[in-house]
Amino acid sequence: MDTVYRSQTIERQFDRNKKLMTIGLGALCLAFVAILGKAYLDGQFDSVDTFQKYVAGFGLAAPLFLVAVQAAQVILPVLPGLFGCVVGAMMFGCWGGFWCNYIGICAGSIIAFLLARKYGSGLVSRLFPGEKYEKWANWAAGSRFYTVVLFLGMVLPLFPDDYFCYFTGLTKMSTRKFVAIILLGKPWCILAYCLMTTAVA
Repeated sequence: MDTVYRSQTIERQFDRNKKLMTIGLGALCLAFVAILGKAYLDGQFDSVDTFQKYVAGFGLAAPLFLVAVQAAQVILPVLPGLFGCVVGAMMFGCWGGFWCNYIGICAGSIIAFLLARKYGSGLVSRLFPGEKYEKWANWAAGSRFYTVVLFLGMVLPLFPDDYFCYFTGLTKMSTRKFVAIILLGKPWCILAYCLMTTAVA
């Protein structure tokens, strides 16, 4: 009986700690979104120059902040992702900028996929309302070539990949397969942006 009681106590404590961690993480995410929202309204995302000054203001934490911003710009499709690629290369060099952007964008892509997988079409339809949602959702669910198109979309520039991260979460594609596509497809376009930026600079 004592063993069973201890096991139940430990399980309840674990559940309580898990809830507290979830609440804490949610609060941190909301605070970060509020910070980005204020910066967006203040014009910090209006140009490469203003965004670079904004990121530089975080001092030694600037690389981590850029990673977080690049993750957020996938999850919140109103933020410009290209600025991050350019600013990262200008501030931290080609390879430093590449890793900041690659880690951030891959993390944001996976989070967007998992959010869609967990909350379903109710969330995705609110992010992409109207005909755009119906068009892409139906195509993603029914296309036999969706995996190929998704991979090419991750490789090629100017592809609406944030949309596709959410829509893919509504399909039957496994999480492992999606993560592999992101990790293998994402670096090439990001590296190209970084190389072009450092060449011009």
